[in-house]
Amino acid sequence: TSHTWFWNLIQNDFKSGNIDLEGCMRLLEKMQIPFDEEHVKHVFKKTLDKHLGQVISMDDFKEIYRAIVHRPEFHELFRNYSADGKILPEPQLIKFLVKEQLQADADETTALEIIMKYEPIDEVRRKRQLSFEGFIRYLNSDECSIFKSQHRTIYQDMNQPLCDYFISSSHNTYLIADQLMGPSHLWGYTSALLKGCRCLEIDCWDGSNNEPVVYHGHTLTSKIPFRSVIHVIDKYAFMSSAYPVVLSLENHCSPKQQEVMAHYLKSILGDKLLTSPIGGEVDMIQLPSPEALKFKVLVKNKKAGTIEEGMVRKEQNIRGETGEVSDSDLSDDYDTDDTLPLQRSKSPAKRKGERRYSSQPPKKPKVKAKIAIALSDLVIYTKSQKFVSFEHSLHNQKCFENNSIGESLARKLVKNSAKEFISHTRRFITRIYPKGTRMSSSNYNPQEFWNVGCQMVALNFQTPGTQMELQDGKFLDNGGCGYVLKPEFLRDPNARFTPQNVGGYSKPMSLSIRLISGHQLPPSSLSKTNKADPLVQIEIYGVPEDQAKKKSSVVKSNAFSPKWNETFSFTIQVPELALIRFCVEDEITLVNNEFLGQYTLPVMSLNTGYRNIPLMSREGIRLESASLFAHVWYY
Repeated sequence: TSHTWFWNLIQNDFKSGNIDLEGCMRLLEKMQIPFDEEHVKHVFKKTLDKHLGQVISMDDFKEIYRAIVHRPEFHELFRNYSADGKILPEPQLIKFLVKEQLQADADETTALEIIMKYEPIDEVRRKRQLSFEGFIRYLNSDECSIFKSQHRTIYQDMNQPLCDYFISSSHNTYLIADQLMGPSHLWGYTSALLKGCRCLEIDCWDGSNNEPVVYHGHTLTSKIPFRSVIHVIDKYAFMSSAYPVVLSLENHCSPKQQEVMAHYLKSILGDKLLTSPIGGEVDMIQLPSPEALKFKVLVKNKKAGTIEEGMVRKEQNIRGETGEVSDSDLSDDYDTDDTLPLQRSKSPAKRKGERRYSSQPPKKPKVKAKIAIALSDLVIYTKSQKFVSFEHSLHNQKCFENNSIGESLARKLVKNSAKEFISHTRRFITRIYPKGTRMSSSNYNPQEFWNVGCQMVALNFQTPGTQMELQDGKFLDNGGCGYVLKPEFLRDPNARFTPQNVGGYSKPMSLSIRLISGHQLPPSSLSKTNKADPLVQIEIYGVPEDQAKKKSSVVKSNAFSPKWNETFSFTIQVPELALIRFCVEDEITLVNNEFLGQYTLPVMSLNTGYRNIPLMSREGIRLESASLFAHVWYY
C-alpha cells in the first residue's frame, strides 16, 4: 500500500524523464518534507556517484526520500508496537501513547484524531490505522514537540492584578544596533510587538518644527519622529496578543512638545489609549487585570497631581497647562555606577574615570521638572516613581506607581535584600533596565530578576544571545501572549520564599532526558559540504541551587543524522521558575565551539515521552528542517 501511494505521488514529476537536483528539491517541497539544501545536495550527490550523469530515476528518488525521512530510530520505535512492521492498528497506537508518551487519558478519540491528521495514505486511514509514513509525520509534528501543546494557548488565569505577571519588556526598543552610533528604526517596534513584547520604551526629545523625536539622547544614534512610532504601535500593538501594551516614556521634551506627544497619542491611538480608570474608579487599592485591559495601550510616565484632578480637567476640557514634578518623583533611566545610591564610597578618581567613558550626561542638580498636564493626565495605572528604598515604597507608594531600577542596583538588592525585594514586587510593578555602560547593547541575565518577581525585566531585543533566548523561552508560555502568571510564592503576601533559601517552597522535580539523535543540523561554517562535529549542551536556569549544565559527547563529521543515546539527569528544586535550554554546537577545537542552534522553554512546559526539539537560529528564527529527538521523563 505504501509502495503504491509513493509511486502515485511522484510519477507525474517523472513523466518527461529523470529529474535533476532542482527537480528533486521541488518534489520534496511538494511532498511537504522540510529539508536543508546542503544535506539534500549531499544525499543527491551520493546517489549520483552510483551512476554517471546529473539526473536521477524514480528509484533513486525513493532512496533519497528514505535517507531523509525514514529515520532508523523512528523505525525501531514503530516496530516495537507494530506486529508486521508496516501498520500500527488503533489499539497499538493507544498503547504507544499511554506507555511511551505517558498520555494516561489517551483513548480511541485521541488515536483517531492522530490517524486523521497525520496518515497520508487514504486506504490505511479508512481502516483507522497508522502506517510508518503517518507515524513519522506524527513524531515530527508540533503535537509531538517537547513543548506542551496546552501551553501554546492562553491557559493561565488572566484576571489577577497586573503586578502578578511577568511582562515581556524591551529596552531602547527603537535601536536596532548599538547605543552610541547605531540606527534608530521603526522596525525595532514592529519586531518587538510581533514577538509578543508588551512593554516598549520610547526615548523622547525635542525635535525641529515642534515635532518630538525618538533617539538615544547625547549620542549619534539616528532620530525617528515620535508620530511615526505611535503609528507603528497603533498598527501592530495587538497583532500577536490582545493583552495591554505599556509605553514606557523616557521623556526629555519641553512642555510644549509634550503637548504634541499627548495629541499624537490620543489622535492616532484613539479608543485603544487608556485615558481614565476602568469603571471610573479613582481610589485604587489594586491594579486591574490584563483581562480587564485587553486591547488597551497604557502610558508610563511621570505624573503631576492626582487621577481625580485629571478626570475633572477632562470633563471641563482644560488644555495648555503645565504641572511640576519634584526631583524625587523623577524616574530617569540613567544607570552609570556613579549615580547609584549604594556606590557613594567609590574613590573620586575611579568615579571620574567611569563618568568619562559613560554615554550618559553628568548628574544634574535637583530641579522641578515641568510636565504638560495633557500628557500627565494620560498616565493612569503606570506612574513612574523614583525608587528610593523598599522601606520608602512600603510607606509611601501607591499601587499604580511603578519603579525603574538599573541592573547594578537591582543585583545588589537581590543579593542583600531578596525578601524585601519580593515583598516589593508583590505590590508594585518593577522594571529592570540594562546599565548605561552597555554601549554595544549587550544584555544581562534576566533570570536573577525573575527569581525575585520583577515584572518588567527589559532587554535589548536587537541583541541575539543566551539572554534573549531565555526571554523568548520564558514567554513561549501562556500562548506567547506576553504575560505569564508568577508562581504562587511570588504573589502570596504570607510566603517567605527567597531564591537563596527556597525552604518549604521547593517541589523537587526529578528530570531525565535521553538525547537520542539529531536531524539535518546546520552544517559548520567551516565545512565545504554538509559536515559538523555536533555536541549538545543541556542547561537549567532558575534559582541559584538549580543552575546546571551538562554536555553530550561529540559526534564526528555528521550534521545530517548524529546519534548520541545518552541520558542526563537533573534534580530541580523550583521547577516553576526554571528554564531548560538545549544548545547545539560544532566543536572546532577543544576550547572553541560554533553555535548551530538552540531551543529554550520553561521546565513546566516540558512534554513527556518521545519528543522532537525544534531548533532556532541565533536571531530566534526557526530552523525549519533541523531538530533533536529525545525521550523526556520526570516525576
